[in-house]
Amino acid sequence: MLRCESLVLQQGAFSLRADVVFARGKVVALIGPSGAGKSTLLVGLGGFLVPVTGRVIIDDVDVTDAAPGQRPISMLFQDNNLFPHLSAAQNVGLGLRPDLRLREEEKSQVAAALAEVGLAGMGLRKPAALSGGQQSRVALARVLVANRPVVLLDEPFSALGPALKDEMLDLVKSKLAAAGKTVMMVTHDPADAQRIADMVALVDAGEVHAPVATDALFDDPPAALRAYLG
Repeated sequence: MLRCESLVLQQGAFSLRADVVFARGKVVALIGPSGAGKSTLLVGLGGFLVPVTGRVIIDDVDVTDAAPGQRPISMLFQDNNLFPHLSAAQNVGLGLRPDLRLREEEKSQVAAALAEVGLAGMGLRKPAALSGGQQSRVALARVLVANRPVVLLDEPFSALGPALKDEMLDLVKSKLAAAGKTVMMVTHDPADAQRIADMVALVDAGEVHAPVATDALFDDPPAALRAYLG
């Protein structure tokens, strides 16, 4: 379980408030207008923004003051955060050891993760030799080997075409959600939420609202969501 207790995050003049609970093992879509604070929430949860007040608690452990690398969290960003001078296998291996001094069993884990995302035999390729969809798969494989209970997705597939994006969303559902990870996904597209999210949390006017079951929310959207959807 991931809990934000009276959390306030500040970026410049913008302030975001969150006093919500995200259930363990669920895919939660964060949806709302641009500038509402969706990415700010992920940055705060990941430890890259110190809260003004409040706490972040994961499985009853207070991680508010923990450094990003010490939190049980993996993050996927829009640019995939791949290092261009490293091979696909090395980029995945960073999820296990930042120094890349992998034992044989860890190298096997990397190869298995690449195979899981459809990149068997491509471990030696550099990012420049991979398509955008393949780069996204490498980034997802790194999350798989890191094996952390919480995964934050900040629109990592937004640059892909519709078919490839749907493939990646399905991989998130089949590989991360099926493994019991708590997944929080920023999206501007209601179809993404309806495709894989168990619940949706509306972020609007600097406030994170409590998650609601996806079907229930879209069947009877609140006024703020209706205004956003148009």
